[in-house]
Amino acid sequence: MKRNIFDNILTVVFVFFFTIIVNFISSIYFNPIFLVGVLFLTFMHIIKREYYYSAFFLILAMLFLELNNGFKPFSLLLLSFFVYAFIASYIKRVVSFSQLNDYIYILVFYFGFTILYIMNNTYSYELFFTIFINIVIDFIVVGLMI
Repeated sequence: MKRNIFDNILTVVFVFFFTIIVNFISSIYFNPIFLVGVLFLTFMHIIKREYYYSAFFLILAMLFLELNNGFKPFSLLLLSFFVYAFIASYIKRVVSFSQLNDYIYILVFYFGFTILYIMNNTYSYELFFTIFINIVIDFIVVGLMI
């Protein structure tokens, strides 16, 4: 089995604290959805490897992001489970280039996140610009971490 950076509990705790601190600080200036894709990939890897003690930290981080953005509690968690259970298995079966899967997972998750955000808040072009910037940042972070 291939080892990943998310197999270490210290990396999971670092992602937990870093995501919360950055989103807490960024909520003062703009829409705080920074590093949601990385948090989702970490959550997906932990559920796949069955590290349930580590999943507790990620559930708390997602809950913080939901409450900070005005979502219903556990809506991002349900979106994460839906993407993991249904869409990720389909993507893994259809796409033959396995290195590209993580980036596709992030795009699909951000698409679902955008739908949730539009359902809970108002539609604006600033939202799409913010999500595009966050997708680029998450691609860079995932490219460096994995």
